[in-house]
Amino acid sequence: MSTLTTTASRHRDGQTADTDRLVRSALSPHGRGPRTEQVGPWLDEHARTHRFRVERIPFAGLDGWSFAPGTGNLVHRSGRFFSIEGIHVAHPENPVPEWRQPIINQPEVGILGILAKEFDGVLHFLMQAKMEPGNPNLLQLSPTVQATRSNYTKVHRGADVKYLEYFVNVPPERVISDVLQSEHGSWFLRKANRNMVVEAEGDVPLEEGFCWLTLGQIGALLRLDNVVNMDARTVLACAPAQPAEPRALHSDLGLLSWITAERSRHDRRVRSVPLAEVTDWVRGDWSIEHVPERYFRVMAVAVEAANREVAQWTQPLIEPLGLGVTAFVTRRFGGVPHLLAQALPEGGLLDTLELAPTVQCTPENHRHLDPAQRPPFLDLVLGADDKQIRYEAVHSEEGGRFHHAQSRYLIVEADESQAPTQPPPGYCWVTPGQLNSLVRHSHYVNVQARTLLACLNTAAVTL
Repeated sequence: MSTLTTTASRHRDGQTADTDRLVRSALSPHGRGPRTEQVGPWLDEHARTHRFRVERIPFAGLDGWSFAPGTGNLVHRSGRFFSIEGIHVAHPENPVPEWRQPIINQPEVGILGILAKEFDGVLHFLMQAKMEPGNPNLLQLSPTVQATRSNYTKVHRGADVKYLEYFVNVPPERVISDVLQSEHGSWFLRKANRNMVVEAEGDVPLEEGFCWLTLGQIGALLRLDNVVNMDARTVLACAPAQPAEPRALHSDLGLLSWITAERSRHDRRVRSVPLAEVTDWVRGDWSIEHVPERYFRVMAVAVEAANREVAQWTQPLIEPLGLGVTAFVTRRFGGVPHLLAQALPEGGLLDTLELAPTVQCTPENHRHLDPAQRPPFLDLVLGADDKQIRYEAVHSEEGGRFHHAQSRYLIVEADESQAPTQPPPGYCWVTPGQLNSLVRHSHYVNVQARTLLACLNTAAVTL
C-alpha cells in the first residue's frame, strides 16, 4: 500500500473515530462542569460581578475612528481592526438587479477556537462567558478563543488572549476540525475566520469565566434564545458530528456539480466604491441610513467591559432593522432526513454564493416587492403550525460587529405539496451528513446554515 493510501486511510479512520466521540458527547446531558440548568444563572452572575455598559454615541464621539477625507470611509487610525466602506453590486437575476450599500471590510483572518478534552470518556468543550457590545443580552457562551488578528497581536495594547497558545502551531494530531469559513455575506466584504476544534493534552487550567460542557449540554442551551453566540455555533457546525447517510437523494458528486453549475450561471459583479459614493444612503450625526429606511443602519457605541482585553473602547456597529427569519425545510426521502438548501448569492461572499437555509431573509425588507418576488417558501415557514416546527429559537448574530442582529431560526417539516421533490431552480435537497461533509471545506455552507447545522450536531434537534 502506498504512503498516500496509508495516510488517507488513517485520515478517514480518525474522522470516523472523532464522529463517534462527538455523537457520544451530543448524547451526554451531563458532564464534568456545571449542570445545564446552572449555566444561565452562571452567566447572570458573571454579568452582575463585572461592569458592562454599552451606550449609543454620535460619530463625533468615536475615539480613534474618523471618516477619511475623499472616500468618506469610516476607518481606525491604526489602519487595523476594520473599516466601513461601500460596494456596488450588479446582479441581473436578483429582484433588485443593482444596488450600493455600506459594508464592513475586515481583511484579517481571526481565530474562533474551541478547546476539547475527554473527561470520563466523554468529550467536553471549554466555553467562555463573553461580553460583546452588540449582543441583546451582552453576555453569551462563546468559543474558548474568539479573537481577530488585531486583538491577538495586541494592536489595542490590551491583555493577552487566554488559551491562545492551544490554537497556534497546533500539532495536526490534536486537530478535530480546522477550516476557514465565511461570515455574513450581506454585511462583510469577503470576510473569513479560522474555525477550529482542538483536543488538549494534559491538564488544562480553568480560568475564571470559562466552563467545560458536553455537546449535549450545549445542544440543550441552543434550544434557548440568545445563549450560545454565533461564533460558537459556526465552530460547532464544522466538527464532523453527522455520520454519512447511505441513501441520499443526490450523490456527493452530483451535489458538488450542482453547486458549481449554480455558481457559473449567476452573473454577479461586485466592486468596492468609496462610502461617500454609496447612493440611497444618508450620513447623519448618529447614523448612516438607507432611504427609505430599510435593511440596516451604521451606528456607533461606547463600551465598558471590565473583563475584556481592553476595558473600554468605542466602535461602529451595523444595526439591522427587523427580526430575521432563517429556516430549513425538511423532508424524508427513503427514510433519510433531507434539508432543502438554496444556492444564495450575497454581495460580500468570496465565491459568488454558498449553500444557505431554505429561507434566509428579513420579511420587512420584502414588503415593498411584488408578491411574486417574495422569497420562495417564506409563507410556508411563517404559516407553519406547531406540528411542523421541529426546532425554533431566536439567536443573535456576531455581537462584535452587529447591534441586536437577531433571527428566528427554525427547522420546519413539509410534505410534497409544500416542498416538492423537484424544487425550484436554485434549491436542492441535501442530507445533514452531506452538509456536514461540505462544511469541512471553505466557502460551501454559509454562516446562517451553519447555525442550524450546529443545532443538529449537538442534538438540539434530531430529524
